[in-house]
Amino acid sequence: MTEILAKLADIAPRYDAVLCDLWGCLHNGVTPFPAAVAALQAFRAAGGKVVLLTNAPRPKPSVVAHLDAMGVPRDVWDEVVTSGDAAQYAMLAGAVGRHVHHIGADKDEPFFTTFSDDLQAFAATQPPITRVALADAEGIICTGLADDLTETPADYRAQLLLGKTKGLPMLCANPDLVVHWGDKLLYCAGALAADYEEMGGTALYFGKPHPPVYDLARRRLAALGLRDDAALLAIGDGINTDVQGGLGEGIDTLFVTGGIAVDEFGSDADNPDAALLNRWLDAKQLSPTFAIGHLR
Repeated sequence: MTEILAKLADIAPRYDAVLCDLWGCLHNGVTPFPAAVAALQAFRAAGGKVVLLTNAPRPKPSVVAHLDAMGVPRDVWDEVVTSGDAAQYAMLAGAVGRHVHHIGADKDEPFFTTFSDDLQAFAATQPPITRVALADAEGIICTGLADDLTETPADYRAQLLLGKTKGLPMLCANPDLVVHWGDKLLYCAGALAADYEEMGGTALYFGKPHPPVYDLARRRLAALGLRDDAALLAIGDGINTDVQGGLGEGIDTLFVTGGIAVDEFGSDADNPDAALLNRWLDAKQLSPTFAIGHLR
């Protein structure tokens, strides 16, 4: 049965590193959560390593710039790993061809132009990726909706049907279906990929809960000096991404109930109702090691 915690410090000494989600755990897309910032700073001060593991479709340098602009202190984390990083590797390797059609926002331009240090050398050895119209494409790169403040996946039905009819594989740079932005829920690339698969199309995933992003996180932890058998804890508010991914990797998990599923666990977002939580988890057929209202 999932154990409900009061604070991360209660279990912190058991772990060498944490893989912590961003949206809904460390910030809400607009503002950092002070208690979460303090909890991760304390974990690092005690000798632990913090990897911020996000399904953002943008590469590490762009996510770091966003965290800096938001006011997240640099002493919160040791490394940042994004779904975008893992998906970039697949794109560069030609996973969906070299003439690709992009579905996404202007803000996702760095996916095609900016690479973390460990991907730059690989990028230099690969043939170029060219963006083309859907009619001329070998595959689709989906980083999200062009305007996630106003659009929904229904606006893309015609594009997706054409892609499916042409038999184009879709590289999904962010498996999340929705994400909190302030007090709003915004659709992500995963919602378009889910619709594409429902139509009969093929979608390829590289972020949580899928193995590529965890493989990349482990490689970057090794570069920080962590041994292969280091004890890891995955933290996140996504039951089908953070928790399912951690369980699939054999990693202990800390489910943040006050995030995207906050309405399921009673009126006190800081203290989830144990009975409601256990019933909900039973229905999901997933059992995180721990749960907490908000990361603190």
